[in-house]
Amino acid sequence: MDGVIADTVVQFIRWYQRDSGVLLTKKDFDWKKEAEVLPDGRLRKYVTSKDFFRDVPLMEGAVEAVQSLMKNFEVYIVSAAMEFPYSLSEKKAWLEDHFPFISWTHIIFCGDKSVIGTDYMIDDHLRNLDSFRGKALMFTAGHNLNANTHTRINSWAEGLTFFREELKKGQSL
Repeated sequence: MDGVIADTVVQFIRWYQRDSGVLLTKKDFDWKKEAEVLPDGRLRKYVTSKDFFRDVPLMEGAVEAVQSLMKNFEVYIVSAAMEFPYSLSEKKAWLEDHFPFISWTHIIFCGDKSVIGTDYMIDDHLRNLDSFRGKALMFTAGHNLNANTHTRINSWAEGLTFFREELKKGQSL
């Protein structure tokens, strides 16, 4: 969810500017972990604060892409939502607002994504993709620019192209 359909980097930028008056850009996060960009433990402060997850902006093209994928695939939203105190309830409300067409039966909140047994997983963190047994798709984020161990998706437009190709392969079997 975070970094794939929800643009948490933009949320970090907003909150940091609110608190410090300093405007960061997405480029500031390239090749770095978020904690390296946000000083003084601000990353942890933000993700443990009320309302951080509630109004995260959408990732460009995410709603339309998920709607498109649902025509040919069984789509689940998976989020490691158990670590931070407000995360679970705020992420649930966020999904209800932005993805009301996804049934609650297709939303999985967990602590460890290695339990997920789907055919594909799109994620921005290697720790989730490395243990995944299906086809792991890495959604590009500043913190994963140096990784090349999984199929990379730079945008939702690229993601849809990938899945169109997968459908073509399946039809030719």
